[in-house]
Order: sequence, then C-alpha cells, then structure tokens
Amino acid sequence: MDQVKKVIGTELALFEKKFSESVKSSNQLLDRIMRFIIKRKGKQMRPMFVFLSAKIAGEINDASYRAASLIELLHTATLVHDDVVDNSMKRRDFFSINALWKNKIAVLVGDYLLSKGLLLSIDNGEISILKITSRAVKEMSEGELLQMEKARRLDIDESVYFEIIRAKTASLLSSACAAGAYSGSSDEAVSEHFRKFGEKVGIAFQIKDDLFDYGQDNIGKPTGIDIKEKKMTLPLIYTLQNADAATKRKIIYIVKNNSTDRAKVNEVISLVQQSGGIAYAKQKMMQYKDEALALLLQYPETPARLAMEELVNYVIDRKY
Repeated sequence: MDQVKKVIGTELALFEKKFSESVKSSNQLLDRIMRFIIKRKGKQMRPMFVFLSAKIAGEINDASYRAASLIELLHTATLVHDDVVDNSMKRRDFFSINALWKNKIAVLVGDYLLSKGLLLSIDNGEISILKITSRAVKEMSEGELLQMEKARRLDIDESVYFEIIRAKTASLLSSACAAGAYSGSSDEAVSEHFRKFGEKVGIAFQIKDDLFDYGQDNIGKPTGIDIKEKKMTLPLIYTLQNADAATKRKIIYIVKNNSTDRAKVNEVISLVQQSGGIAYAKQKMMQYKDEALALLLQYPETPARLAMEELVNYVIDRKY
C-alpha cells in the first residue's frame, strides 16, 4: 500500500508511540501483557481508515490520534474477549492472552482496554467521538449474540446474515471512518457520510473472510473452519437457498452432525463451489466495494482520497 504509506506514514509512526503510551499501567502484570499485545499487533487497518477519513474530511489533529487510539483499544479488547468466548489458544500465530494468562486475567485485560478507551475520550471532552464508538461496541455484542442464536438452528437467511455482519464486523470499521471524519471536520453530516462508507467496506471485508474459508487464495490456513464452528456464511447460505431438497438435507446434516469430519467438511466445500455460492459471494463483495467507492468519489481527488481507494482495494485483494 505505497500510496497509504506515502500519505499517512508519518502519522502512523507517531500513532504507534501514542498508542503505546495510552495502554501503560502501573500494575506490573498489566504492563507486561500490554507490551505483549503491542508487539503482536496486526496491520492496523482501522487506524489507517481513521487518519485517511480525517484527512479527506478536513485535517489530522490531536483528536484524530485519540480517535485512532480509541478504535484500536476497543478492537483489541473485543479480540481478547472473543478468544475467551471461542476458547481460542492462538491469535495471529501467537498464543492468545487466555492461553498464556488464563481466562480470568484475559477478561480483565479486555475490560482494562475498554476502560482506557472510554477515559481517553472523556478526559478530553470528546463525547461525540465516544458516542460513535460506543454504538459500535453495542452493535458488535448484538451481532455476536444474534449469530450464536441462529447458529443453533441453522436458519439464517441472507437478510439475517447481512444484519449480523453489519453489526458484528462492519460497525467498528464504520465507526473508525465516522470518528476520523468527525475529528477532522467536527461536522456530523460528514461523519455520517463516512460511517456509511465504512459500513459498506466492512461488509465487503467480511465477505472476503467468508471466501477464505472455501479455499479462495492460498493463505496457509485450513479451510472449513466456519463450517466446523457451524457459522452460516454467505456462500453456504446461497447454496442452501438454491440447492435441491436432497442436497440441502445432506449439507445441513453434515454441518449439524459431522462438522469435525474433515472429509465431510470438504464435501460441503465442494458442493458450495459447484452450486455457484463462491461466485455469488464474490459478486456481492464487489457490489459493496463499488457502493463504498461511489460514496468516496463524492469527494475531490486528493492524495488522501487516492490512498483511501487503495486501502479499499486492499481489503478486497488481500491474501490473508
């Protein structure tokens, strides 16, 4: 992402320092865990969306750095809590917090990260940005619970699927864009425009993740994880909605009763590929990407807007 680095590379480097400062603690155990988290952070896409939204909407300022830190604190907290809920021992090929320090400490670490984010906004009087991000946390919880409820019955249709991923995945990315735009412009209408943009990018992002589970691109990870966890993703939903009765019964039986059988899971993957479920999911992903870019292109062409276009394309073209 050369254009992104060219436009906000300096800001991202400074953000790294500010974020490290924001999570420091006088508690030795907490501080050690915070250093562990910082060393193993991901690509930091959400701070990129914050800074580019701020720059397109107005300017990057101190509030933009705090908005990026708040988004990253909330995102990290949800990942820590998710690993506890999912009993996951790995995160980005490293041991998770709960694997190293057990569930009780991991839950408290997530709570600590959430509280640091709340205080960062409150201490600086940035209630509007706090409201934007707090709504995302609420929606993420609702989306996760809705998915868990529906997974037990395997009755998710396409409308429910999009409701789940809008809340569970897209809400935080849309908040990153909305908070960034508000920090740079102090304009609620501009912030709302970028929220809609970020929501569409976030939905495309999740569909891309769905496709990885069906062997789209060699990412060095096993396929069929979503099937094993009984997650109803778009390729599978499309297949069930369009398959004949016998094929539908077969898929549902495997997902309910044989989801840990590698051969059976591969059979479901093959049926989804043959049914056109992969092609359909790709088409929907590109639709949301195009809708996002249409919103973005309402702003004049600047280096920041071109960098944002590059970032959106990266979301779709990424290999992992």
